[in-house]
Amino acid sequence: MYGVDSFSAIINPPHSVILAVGAVRPGVVAIDDECQVRPLMQLTVSIDHRAIDGAVGARWLDALVNHLRCPIGLII
Repeated sequence: MYGVDSFSAIINPPHSVILAVGAVRPGVVAIDDECQVRPLMQLTVSIDHRAIDGAVGARWLDALVNHLRCPIGLII
């Protein structure tokens, strides 16, 4: 809502994870060997590795991205 493209959020105890969501902006991406303009946004997850393994956090972020790309999967 503030137009920030990306940032790193700081974890406040007792929490162990925080998700930073940047603004949605048009960007050029390659799809089927063609350049197309699509809405893009930056997601950054900060994880306290004392509580959660980084690989688990990466898998969670990957699952979130997949749900955002295909939200119909959330209701089926």
